Amino acid sequence: MAGPLEGVRVVDLTSMISGPLATMMLADQGADVIKVESPHGDHSRRVATRRGGFSASFLNNNRNKRSVVIDLKKPAGLEALKKVVASADVFIQNFRPGVAERIGVGEEALRAVTPGLIYVSVCGFGFEGPYAQKPVFDPLIQAVSGLTTVQAGSDDARPRLVRTIVPDKVTAIQTSQAITSALYSTLKTGKGQHIKVSMLDTVAFFLWSSDMGGHTFVGDELEHETAQSYIDLVYETIDGYISVAVVADKDWRGVSAALDRPDFLTDERFKTAALREENKDARTRLTQEALLNFKSGDAIARLEQQDVPCAPVLTRKEMIRHPQIEANQTLLSYPHPQAGELRQARQPAVFSSAPFTEPRPAPLLGEHTEVVLKDAGYSAAELQQLMQENAIYCHGKSND
Repeated sequence: MAGPLEGVRVVDLTSMISGPLATMMLADQGADVIKVESPHGDHSRRVATRRGGFSASFLNNNRNKRSVVIDLKKPAGLEALKKVVASADVFIQNFRPGVAERIGVGEEALRAVTPGLIYVSVCGFGFEGPYAQKPVFDPLIQAVSGLTTVQAGSDDARPRLVRTIVPDKVTAIQTSQAITSALYSTLKTGKGQHIKVSMLDTVAFFLWSSDMGGHTFVGDELEHETAQSYIDLVYETIDGYISVAVVADKDWRGVSAALDRPDFLTDERFKTAALREENKDARTRLTQEALLNFKSGDAIARLEQQDVPCAPVLTRKEMIRHPQIEANQTLLSYPHPQAGELRQARQPAVFSSAPFTEPRPAPLLGEHTEVVLKDAGYSAAELQQLMQENAIYCHGKSND
């Protein structure tokens, strides 16, 4: 069944994670995403964890797309890109600021081809300012945004990276959401626009809803953020780890009953939600001491009987086989012609009008160059000429 974005065409010049993940979300929802790659291909094609010539990273961020290889350094290649863009609704790139204009694919150049185009620029630190031209990777954004300090728990603890590329991923989500908003605006007004998204801005916004309370009230900023307990909501048991979350009074009463610790309720430090937050370190340490007397399964059963929020702490291997993951049908398996059977997470939003179906696997390099450029108006002879000039590459065909 057609997805909600059926009929939308996206020309995607992004590479690595933030841009490709954003456009894969659009592709999962029905958009025709044309991934334009250089003759060397997206760098993520070459990273580790591989099978059948494909990396897991590329497969997991580029399904449902079509690959076109165009050398934008060749005038004929640049002209070919513009002909593809002529039928597009969205164009997205994540070059360092100024590069797109320098190579001829800036907003002004492409809007001359498609006036109503939604032009999207994704960058690292920002489009102006002292860091705008710095090369960027996810850990650098974590460092500058303060995320490493949040992860450490306090300003005086050693900063720590979140062990997944949060800035890349949340930027992808923000970018895909912004594109769909712009598509709605274009539907109403008939006009395109330029969307600019930086990873740094995105992470700052991401942190503010829960981690920047100490800097929300102007004039009353906290000079020093104090530590929260390092064992905050993950606790060791006899045979593993579980997570327990205490929010309301009833949760604390439930923990007391489940762990046979009536003293939790008489301790003056934990009488109210505010006191439990102020004395979080003491509360979590006592909870940890109590849980060391139980196996994980027994502790969870006791806590569930009291309706206390709790869950097992799973490894990645355990997660993919958990009954809740199976009940949600979170994961899907399907064949790739070269990489074999794949397991991936489906698009999390489920549309009643378009249930998620088996996707098209991530494309071979230049797999769709010929068909896309034919659709753009090129004849077979013209395509052969472009190949001889090394302006394009079509998978399975020699450029000689």
